[in-house]
Amino acid sequence: MEIQEVNHNLKKTRDELQGILKGLNRNQLYTKKDLDSWSIGQICQHLIKTEELFVVAIRKGLKSKEDSLIEKKPLEFLLDRSKKIVAPYIAKPTDEILEYNEIIEKLNNSREKLNEILNTIEDPSVLSRRHFIHPVFKEMLLIDWVKTLYLHEQRHIKQISEIKEGLK
Repeated sequence: MEIQEVNHNLKKTRDELQGILKGLNRNQLYTKKDLDSWSIGQICQHLIKTEELFVVAIRKGLKSKEDSLIEKKPLEFLLDRSKKIVAPYIAKPTDEILEYNEIIEKLNNSREKLNEILNTIEDPSVLSRRHFIHPVFKEMLLIDWVKTLYLHEQRHIKQISEIKEGLK
């Protein structure tokens, strides 16, 4: 049951993200609240990089043949934007300007890669039995890696909404 719920949340969150991005022009995508913050385009770039990195981590974690003894992590703290989480350097966006269509295409490509992995797992319960080391959260079950993706995206959807409000 869990994997269907996770897949549903992944799709619902991505649909929400693409809905909130719809119709944004280059200026709206790359206006920053202040010098220290990311633009909407950079947030999207960060989400793409994160998903691509997670796909690699999940793939590596699936190669393990050993069952993990670690517990599932509470992940809801990811939605609390009052607590700043610093992105690892490898997941930080650059100053590259991507057009709206490029952002959507890259979001779709990173999600396709994730779905390819998830759809090739014969026994989805393996996601709850294997783990991989996360650079910030340390040992995490693979199912928590996947859940983190949509929770992380929901966190950034709130951030994008705030930026959009400031553009008005």
